[in-house]
Amino acid sequence: MSYNFDEIIDRRSTNAMNVEGYKGYLFGDADVLDIEDNDELIRMWVADMDFETPEVVLDAIRDRLDKKILGYTNIFGSDYYNAFVSWTERRYGYTFPQEQLVFSHGIVAGLIELVGYICAKNDKALILTPSYGPFKMACDKNHISTVYSPMINHNGYYEIDFEDVRQKVETENIKLCIFANPHNPTGRVWSEEELRQFGQIMKDNNVWLISDEIHCDIKRSGQTHTPFAKAVPDYDKIITAMSQSKAFNIAGLMFSNIIIPNTRLLNIWKRHHFSTENPLSIVATQAAYEKGEDWLEAMNDYLDGNFQYLADFLERELPHAEFKIPEATYLAWVDLSYYIKDNDINEPLAKYFIKNAGVIIEGQEQFVHNADGHVRINLAVPRKIMQKGLQKIKDALV
Repeated sequence: MSYNFDEIIDRRSTNAMNVEGYKGYLFGDADVLDIEDNDELIRMWVADMDFETPEVVLDAIRDRLDKKILGYTNIFGSDYYNAFVSWTERRYGYTFPQEQLVFSHGIVAGLIELVGYICAKNDKALILTPSYGPFKMACDKNHISTVYSPMINHNGYYEIDFEDVRQKVETENIKLCIFANPHNPTGRVWSEEELRQFGQIMKDNNVWLISDEIHCDIKRSGQTHTPFAKAVPDYDKIITAMSQSKAFNIAGLMFSNIIIPNTRLLNIWKRHHFSTENPLSIVATQAAYEKGEDWLEAMNDYLDGNFQYLADFLERELPHAEFKIPEATYLAWVDLSYYIKDNDINEPLAKYFIKNAGVIIEGQEQFVHNADGHVRINLAVPRKIMQKGLQKIKDALV
């Protein structure tokens, strides 16, 4: 089938965070910007897509609406599990027993809950940096201190500093590691060997690990995702969090899979978690697993084109920017340090680009540690919009 990822969809008046929530989310204060709201702003920031949610998903929602009652709902039987595990087995060679599967209202909500169940007072959590901000937020909300292990940056390609990781888990009171697989914001797809090596350090030191795998189906051509639990199958303290919210643009449905192999933690979750689900979220996610693969492959092909355009644009127009096409995600992690210094920019980067380029992107301030000079640009937008936004960014710097 053919899909139109070039369609420009008006998201105004839908209460979209992308359109109406940027001030509070990025700056925490609606009055911080000395600019007026502008319908001409180009939005390439929050991690949802400006592509239409696929028809197979929308059709499943319409069909459920035709049942006419949207009462209290949960998942019973094996239909959903069978759809999910068929997907994981086919795409990653990974399966797990149904009894290990529970659900959360979004992965971040699940992280917050899990940190509270795993960690006690004075425990610490390890995060590789640069890091997606909510990893630290999940710890902060539970009053758990975070320890950072900076990744090694080879001209835009990031690797784990295994010696630093080992040293910190052996000397700090680390109870938990929150790990992004693939990595956000750098877009690394971790190899099975890297996961095994990292997992062995966790196992040797009895450290729990939550693997956030929300971006695992959004990857460049030729890349293969390995679930952390598959790479280290003999360690039951690895928890896997997956969702179709990113890949199929249904983040607002707030529905995620949490796979907990450790019986004790699983029982704690079931005892304390408020378990009821949105009926539309269930059918939408199941439809994505059962019928969405063709659309997903077409979407990834389109993203490949967007990333290649960005790489060519930066090489030609901003040659001092440091960037490598990420192996996964629809998010570009770009080092603009040279131009930030050249322009003597001393305000939050997101604010600078809104004021001077009319483009909303996320700057170093939205990420945890080891992010100086970087911006994250969401390329899951129609190419015409992306091209216009990149030109505006360039004009604000050169």
